[in-house]
Amino acid sequence: MDAHDSIELGLFASRVAAICEEMGALLGRVALSPNIRDRKDYSCALFDRHGGLLGQATHIPVHLGSMAQAMTALAASRTWSDGDVLVLNDPFNGGTHLPDITLVAPVFADDELCGFSANRAHHADIGADAPGSMPVSTRLEEEGVLIPPSLLFRAGERQAATWRALPGGGARGAGGDFDAQLGACQLGVGRLRALVMEAGLAAFQARVDALNDYAERVARAALADIPAGEYTFSDVLDDDGAGTRAITIAVRIRAGEGGVEVDFDGTSAQVSGNLNCPLAVTAAAVVYVLRCLMPAQVPSCAGAFRAVRLVAPEGSVVNARAPAAVAAGNVETSTRIVDVVCGALAQALPGRIPAASQGSMNNLAMGRAGADGWDYYETLAGGHGAGPGWDGLSARHSHMTNTLNTPVEVLERHYPLRVRRYAQRQGSGGGGQWHGGDGLVREYEFLDDAQLSIISERRLHAPWGLAGGQPGQPGENRLDGEQLPGKTSRGVRRGQVLTVCTPGGGGYGPE
Repeated sequence: MDAHDSIELGLFASRVAAICEEMGALLGRVALSPNIRDRKDYSCALFDRHGGLLGQATHIPVHLGSMAQAMTALAASRTWSDGDVLVLNDPFNGGTHLPDITLVAPVFADDELCGFSANRAHHADIGADAPGSMPVSTRLEEEGVLIPPSLLFRAGERQAATWRALPGGGARGAGGDFDAQLGACQLGVGRLRALVMEAGLAAFQARVDALNDYAERVARAALADIPAGEYTFSDVLDDDGAGTRAITIAVRIRAGEGGVEVDFDGTSAQVSGNLNCPLAVTAAAVVYVLRCLMPAQVPSCAGAFRAVRLVAPEGSVVNARAPAAVAAGNVETSTRIVDVVCGALAQALPGRIPAASQGSMNNLAMGRAGADGWDYYETLAGGHGAGPGWDGLSARHSHMTNTLNTPVEVLERHYPLRVRRYAQRQGSGGGGQWHGGDGLVREYEFLDDAQLSIISERRLHAPWGLAGGQPGQPGENRLDGEQLPGKTSRGVRRGQVLTVCTPGGGGYGPE
């Protein structure tokens, strides 16, 4: 590739990424629910005509990696027409967990299929048994309405039956959120079509191929820094909320000239509770960690991951069989997968891998059923792990989540809740030469009776330190001062106070 071609390829990759960022800006600006508009719980990406990842915005790793894993099969699953829009949330057929609803639209130029525009957003009301749609469940049917890949638009014509079947379709904030997702999808279609028409279909496809080949070369060079050999690590999830404790996630990383194999043999079998992962979620966590080892200039496209092989035993908690409950696999198990992959890589690359971050998304779902009901969901930040030469960040989201906490003013305006305290949890980060970041404390007063669901981790097993550093403090959940389990669902009364203390990150190096 000569210098002129390199410049053109760099511009092409930047233009694709810019389209994805523009899609996200529109989606976040137009959505009505605080969960999407304010917490930014959504992701946007573009794919080539075969469903291979072409580019993505800097959104949520668990969304993006799982979409990239699933899109090839979705692209080949039907004959597409211009104006189609596919909707889905089926965790075992292209989705992650039921609240994450995905829209996919094909892109045509000169009557030829040339790519796809897609986005995924978390809906707080997906029709689950508990308000907030993150129940402490043991069956997939308890987690809400399952949407198999279905045409929401066929050749530009809205499919009324599909629209009516969507949870809250056209009602309250949900209709506005779906419209925002549609607008973002259509923006991506228009922008990518314009890019194809400007270059010409043959030249566009040549650039896609060149981009993937370039990404593969640079990614392989980066992964070659991992010394040849095998590296193992294991960690546990606290419990599944249904009686199973200390659920093992085990990994063996094999590095060599052919690339990197990540093998989860030895991981616990799928559980009764909802910590189970579809394979796409496990792939997203693995890809996230390995992407962090690559230089920033590696394009986020399918070619970047050709050197990665994933092995996950079917029927395990990291590759569950349908119809396993999966609501927390997307948020909690994915985070622990990151921990174990990082733990293994720390043996291969000492001095490059940080200690464990908080290891939980601290999921809170609240609300009340009925005509005047409400649904609220958020994840809470915590401490980052320290590394060689830096302290961990405090009170920040980490790894598989890239969302925000709902601003206090927004939360109190929309829901019968009052935030009584919102502060850094001083001293919760692990000690060491470099200190782990602190978690946070968030305290909610209920201004009306409600149903509360909590799905949290690292309440029993602390985030580990590294190279002699100390672990971070585990998290705590309390209602009126009484300690709650890490996973619980219960009614709460007006005037009661929920306090969530999130875990700190592990420290690095001896003090």
